[in-house]
Amino acid sequence: MPRWNLNYMKLRDKLLLMYVLSVFIPIVVTNVVFYNVTSANIRSQKTRDAGMALNNLKNDLRVTIDQGVGLSYSLYTDPVFNDTISRSFQSHFEYIDAYNSYLKGQFSGQMNQGIRWYQVYTDNSTILSSGYIDRLTDVVRSSNWYVQFQAYTAPYPALISSDQMLSLVQRLDNLDTGGREQLLKIDLNMDMIKQYFHNSGFDGKVYLLDPGGHIQFSNDSTAEAQIGKRYSEIQFPNKMIPFELTYTGINYLEGWSLQGVMDEEIVLKEVRKSRSFVVWLACINFVLPTIIIATMSRTIHVRLVRILKHMKKVKTQNFQTIPPEDARDEIGQLTMEFNRMTETIHNLIHEVYLADIQKKDLELKQQQAQLHALHSQINPHFLFNTLESVRMRSLIKGEKETAKIVHNMAKMFRKSISWNQNDVTVKEELELIESFLQIQKYRFGEKLQYNIEADPAVLMYRIPKMVILPFVENASIHGIESSPGVGIIQLFVSMENDLLHIRLTDNGIGMSQAKLEELLSYLDQNTDMGEHVGMKNAYSRLKLCYKNHFTFDIQTWEGEGTRIQIKLPFDPSAMPGD
Repeated sequence: MPRWNLNYMKLRDKLLLMYVLSVFIPIVVTNVVFYNVTSANIRSQKTRDAGMALNNLKNDLRVTIDQGVGLSYSLYTDPVFNDTISRSFQSHFEYIDAYNSYLKGQFSGQMNQGIRWYQVYTDNSTILSSGYIDRLTDVVRSSNWYVQFQAYTAPYPALISSDQMLSLVQRLDNLDTGGREQLLKIDLNMDMIKQYFHNSGFDGKVYLLDPGGHIQFSNDSTAEAQIGKRYSEIQFPNKMIPFELTYTGINYLEGWSLQGVMDEEIVLKEVRKSRSFVVWLACINFVLPTIIIATMSRTIHVRLVRILKHMKKVKTQNFQTIPPEDARDEIGQLTMEFNRMTETIHNLIHEVYLADIQKKDLELKQQQAQLHALHSQINPHFLFNTLESVRMRSLIKGEKETAKIVHNMAKMFRKSISWNQNDVTVKEELELIESFLQIQKYRFGEKLQYNIEADPAVLMYRIPKMVILPFVENASIHGIESSPGVGIIQLFVSMENDLLHIRLTDNGIGMSQAKLEELLSYLDQNTDMGEHVGMKNAYSRLKLCYKNHFTFDIQTWEGEGTRIQIKLPFDPSAMPGD
């Protein structure tokens, strides 16, 4: 009798044995202790979740308070702002001018979600109450928040609760104020803080306590009556789980804390609900795996037997393929590989000659492609040498003007085949424009006059190649050609306010407002107007290189001319040798 071996078992029996050992028995064992373990886990998880919810609330409160602290420190350390509000103004007009030119802009954009309002108070009698600046009057000094703030002497903001409002108050005495008292009061967004408390996810009551242990805010429905009351005086039921988180290491929040209490009955309620869940889960774990294992074992067994039958047919040189099926698992891949193998063996002799012919044809096409590539390299150099020959012939015949124009054309062509990088210096770009205008002047004669001026400091600054020439070409062809009088093109390149300033003007025919809007729309969008392709290309490359860090402006007057201004960011690292 042969010895029992696991490999002698059918695959279907192996799957059944695996189910009994790996699913059925473990389920019976684990369900005995599942209820007790679940109860303990739910209790522990509920406590951890409550602690995490309270910690998240603590972090949310700090983020909101930090927004106000950030604003406080920004104004506290601003020397110009502190000097302005402590200065003695000679007249109301002088203060209004200072407010509009500096103070108004200083306050704009400072408000954020965590801040409801902020106010600067000063006893400077020369300052008018306006916007976020107010006079520090006796009424303000008698207010509750001001009285509380007098107990604080630290240089950092003080968190004060007054009139159901949390505020940050700080003295603006970082610089010499000339004996004047200056305060910054920032009111926090209580609606947002209230929303944090109600959406914290903590299944219980949460209290915000000041360093003295007094309640300043809570999600308790009776919180308004408890504000200002000591937390230790509140009586809670015996079965309550307490939580406590204290702010430490933060000077402006030192001593503030969050106290939470959660009814233990809530945890027990979740445990009781788990009883029926355990029963239903056990039933599902018994029935569902049984059905799945039986179904999958049958499909695997049938498909493997079919592959085995076709593999036996190969021995008799019957290369019949298995009917394809819509399956991508290992058996499906095995079926596909078997079909591919049988087809390869069957067609190998017929395909070997065809593959050899195709290989030779491919090699021939590659050689032809290399030959075309060599031609494309020879032709530009041939055309450049031809232009040089025409120029030398013109010089021999004494046709100096023609030779000069041909020389300019050769220079432009040489640059077009030698610029193998995306950027060039301003000097190289202007030399190309000079050659182009010389050719245009040969065409128009005295009808065209031009002037090119450039600051020597920017000549070696690198810019994308051929981004100025298309605009010069447009001014020459579309602006000057149709103009009845003498056309003048002026190009100025300079550095202004750390920007490369390019200004191109002409006295051509200009454009109407409708035509200008159509041109600007063409430059910004993927439309096709049939002309101005060079301008479109140059503008697109400027956007690609500089994103939104450059300015482009066109001004035109119909019948009078056009002015184009381009301002590019000046980066000293772009200078050669830097």
